[in-house]
Amino acid sequence: MIRSELIQKIADENPHLYQRDVERIVNTIFEEVTGAMSRGDRVELRGFGAFSVKKRDARVGRNPRTGATVHVEEKHVPFFKTGKLLRDRLNGKA
Repeated sequence: MIRSELIQKIADENPHLYQRDVERIVNTIFEEVTGAMSRGDRVELRGFGAFSVKKRDARVGRNPRTGATVHVEEKHVPFFKTGKLLRDRLNGKA
């Protein structure tokens, strides 16, 4: 599902809301999650999962094409851990 499909589904299920309002709500939620993660905070949506940021240390890598060593800088990557309810629904337990 892409963002526009999510907005359309929410708008269809809530006919009392205007599409532009639903779009603003969805965009605000995504901006808040992104902002919290950029500050290094953890975002937890009960039953769905938790978004966090993991730090990857600097290391020496290898270019697979040439075999030359390459210095890979430290970086931060997003990480998602599913919640128990989502895991159970995916496995047909709920």
